[in-house]
Amino acid sequence: MDVSLILANLLSAPILFFFLGALAVALRSDLEVPQPIPKLLSLYLLLSIGFKGGVELRESSDDGGALTALLAATLMSIVVPLYAFAFLRRRLDVNNAAALAAAYGSVSAVTFITASAFLRRIGVPFGGYMVACLALMESPAIVIGVMLARMQRGAGNGQARIAWDEFLREALFNGSVLVLVGSLIIGAITGSAGKEALYPFTNEIFTGALCLFLLDMGLVSARRVGPLLAMGAFPLAFAVLFPLLNAALGLGVARLVGMSAGDAILFVVLCASASYIAVPAAIRLVLPEANPGLYVSMPLAFTFPFNVTLGIPLYTTAVNLLWPG
Repeated sequence: MDVSLILANLLSAPILFFFLGALAVALRSDLEVPQPIPKLLSLYLLLSIGFKGGVELRESSDDGGALTALLAATLMSIVVPLYAFAFLRRRLDVNNAAALAAAYGSVSAVTFITASAFLRRIGVPFGGYMVACLALMESPAIVIGVMLARMQRGAGNGQARIAWDEFLREALFNGSVLVLVGSLIIGAITGSAGKEALYPFTNEIFTGALCLFLLDMGLVSARRVGPLLAMGAFPLAFAVLFPLLNAALGLGVARLVGMSAGDAILFVVLCASASYIAVPAAIRLVLPEANPGLYVSMPLAFTFPFNVTLGIPLYTTAVNLLWPG
């Protein structure tokens, strides 16, 4: 791995604030980011990255890269939860296997935002349509995971159908997907005029907002580590090794379809990430028997910190080695 990329990531302000949050928990500090500030920051980051992606999409001269990336994203969002469920069923019950398969088949918007900020900082260009890939990859894994659980349990009564209505609404039209897609469309419609009008809002305060949000993520992640470690080696091993497997598969797909280096890095980051926001909101409606201590805590306490600290420079190094030029 390129040590300079590791240092560029680890010594950046957002990641150092993440470590500060984790350190506060280790020192038993009373540091808190009061609610609803984290929710507001999350909304801002999603709006900003979606809007800038829409502007870049309008201004770019795309040669089919957008369609290729979207097709690759669709493929991964279907394949990953299928083999994740098959593997997890060897160790877990149906409900927990389905919930974890959904979490690790879906994606983390915050990891994507952190990776895109990292690429901008080191001067690696990427397509605005990658934001659309992020939005596209959030929901299919949730639907597939729950379908697999339902198929194995044979559920089919009227109450289950009512729950499915609520679940599909939550999975397909949850707030993060809606604000991402909506901001992307608004950015594409307004173009350079919208970019100029919102420049101070979407650019100049972006890094500061990301630092404050990652400070809160450091606090939340560190508080979930202890209970998971008490469950043995499996949560940590799966939460790190499975994303690496997904990253390797995503790397192969990106190379096969001819993505640019910047697009490939973000695509691999998406493949390696796991959802801890969209999945819990949907899974709790139809799989209440699943343990949130697994499908919420593993992505948040282990996978997210690994990806934003070591994973992003690791995936960047891999792409730099395999891509020409």
